[in-house]
Amino acid sequence: MKGTVKRIMYEKNFGFISVEDEEKDIFFHRSGVKEDFNDIRDGEEVEFDLEDTDRGPQATNIVKV
Repeated sequence: MKGTVKRIMYEKNFGFISVEDEEKDIFFHRSGVKEDFNDIRDGEEVEFDLEDTDRGPQATNIVKV
């Protein structure tokens, strides 16, 4: 999938990605970022896989486009 990083909270090691056709933003944890977590910025386009977890969908294998 493709989306745009909406918000990153570096101190808490997670963030959210917005996807055009999705109603809710998708959560991601720093462990789901394939590159350096600190190199990803708000507003950047990313590609990712979507994984269903017990807390809802989560982005994994995140890379900048």
